[in-house]
Amino acid sequence: MDTGREDFYIQPKRDASLGALVEIDGFSKVYDGSDVKAVDGLSIRIDEGDIFGFIGRNGAGKSTTIKCLTGQLPYKDGTITVCGHDVNREPIEAKKRLGFVSDDHAVYEKMTGRQYVNFIADVFGTGDERNERIDRLKKQFSIEDAFDKYIGSYSHGMKQKICLIASLVHEPDVWVLDEPLMGLDVVMMRQVKQAMADHAAKGHAVFFSSHNLDVVERICNKAAIIDRGKFLGVIDTAKFRRSGVGTLEEYFFRLTGEGDETF
Repeated sequence: MDTGREDFYIQPKRDASLGALVEIDGFSKVYDGSDVKAVDGLSIRIDEGDIFGFIGRNGAGKSTTIKCLTGQLPYKDGTITVCGHDVNREPIEAKKRLGFVSDDHAVYEKMTGRQYVNFIADVFGTGDERNERIDRLKKQFSIEDAFDKYIGSYSHGMKQKICLIASLVHEPDVWVLDEPLMGLDVVMMRQVKQAMADHAAKGHAVFFSSHNLDVVERICNKAAIIDRGKFLGVIDTAKFRRSGVGTLEEYFFRLTGEGDETF
């Protein structure tokens, strides 16, 4: 993409000594039986302290990218590394560095919240520090009263909370969330945004897909745009806000040729 007309686009860094937490380089994905690229030529870099938004319409390639990053889908074209570990060649080492919350919030409903979180902590080999983290997280997400109840009795929002806690119990280098704010009430939305800020402040990174461009513009320092599988670039959101080109939502519509720019 020609970004010469705007100075808020981030040019890819190629200095390997800088040690990105996530580096996706020339990534493309074609599903079996299709000749259309679900993702075409994505190259992004996520560094320590980043809150990195990933925006695009439904079917743009966001969830496909996240599923390949987290090892759920195979891919052939391009490279994806997490803390220097190639997802294809070192899948276990890469996954150890990730915390992931899917958009369907699937959990084991016959476990209590405590049992489920401890199960995930065991999977990641989390030691004695888990107890302090669990106490802190269950308070942060206001789930103390339900933590020892069966997950099957939880509301949709409570299931989201237990997935968030489980994804953070091992203190991942990269917290990956697929549409984490979908369907949340205002209180829980605030809790999630604060958890993102807290995680990044520790020198970790957050990578999340979202349709809420207002939230992305406010809380992210970087945002990648993808449209119909095509990677359109990475925006420095602070520079974007100073550019005077309008809101991120307005700019997205102009960039992708969709929507009514007058509302």
